[in-house]
Amino acid sequence: MATTYYDHDADLSLIQARKVAIIGYGSQGHAHALNLKDSGVDVKVGLAANSKSIAKAQKAGLAVTTVADAARWADVVMILTPDQTQARLYAEEIGPNLSAGKLLLFAHGFNIHFKTIVPAKHLDVGLAAPKGPGHRVREVFVEGGGIPGLIAVGQDATGKAHALTLSYLKGIGCTRAGVLETTFKEETETDLFGEQAVLCGGVSALIKAGYETLVEAGYQPESAYFEVLHELKLIVDLIYRGGLAYMRYSISDTAEWGDYISGPRVINEESRKAMKQLLKEIQDGSFAKRFLADQNSGRKEFLAFREAEAKHPVEIVGKRLRAAMPFLDPVTVEEVAKTR
Repeated sequence: MATTYYDHDADLSLIQARKVAIIGYGSQGHAHALNLKDSGVDVKVGLAANSKSIAKAQKAGLAVTTVADAARWADVVMILTPDQTQARLYAEEIGPNLSAGKLLLFAHGFNIHFKTIVPAKHLDVGLAAPKGPGHRVREVFVEGGGIPGLIAVGQDATGKAHALTLSYLKGIGCTRAGVLETTFKEETETDLFGEQAVLCGGVSALIKAGYETLVEAGYQPESAYFEVLHELKLIVDLIYRGGLAYMRYSISDTAEWGDYISGPRVINEESRKAMKQLLKEIQDGSFAKRFLADQNSGRKEFLAFREAEAKHPVEIVGKRLRAAMPFLDPVTVEEVAKTR
């Protein structure tokens, strides 16, 4: 069983005695910065001079400076920019400004594990990874709870990296829910696999396949949307609260019987073979290589995928149906993009 840490295992005063730089102010960045500030930590946000997030961070009461100055000023530097931007940012603005004994933190192990960032030996390197999106890290913290997290130490130059990383995780609320001990390798590979095989890639493909199957059989697109996408949240919420058993307890006997006899026909041995191949490509670095090659050459493949998926009928029908249900607080990508 994994070692798990809670509030009583972490000393908040350790991070309160340090100056912390949060590099980036997106989903995770805003949550970490504000939670730490509320926990009594001296925080500065490091952003590019032309960043649209400067005004938002300042409006939230946070001090903002350049990435280089933030790295130079801080004792602890957390990098929360997109994976594909971190290596360049580290080489040009962060690494040169980190003196011996500072703690370099990541919320995802991608760049350390795949060695696109290789920190100097005189630095501590840690992983402080909430297992949830940034807006929930902030919302749950404000409500008095916390999002579970992961901790790992990749480099311990001072002998104090683990205690300080755990203190940081307490500062953002993760020890309220539990922080699991892991490694950079395990976090990176399981995170990428979970996203691709189940949480994003698997679920998205399953929804589209189910929708297409019903529509091609002559059923109304709206009925198909509600059956394979809208109701998914109801099922996931049950699983989130009580696991698969609670979900099955809560649904009809017909649905439970269908779960048992039909699920293995959809997710079958061929699906498992595909999952194993996905994991192999993550482990050997070929996924990371393809991703970074595309990101560093104009993101042509990435943007083509995004454009094609936005045109899928389930997206078009869903946008219209959600607009008629304002109580869902529906959003569109276009609306969100304008605020960033």
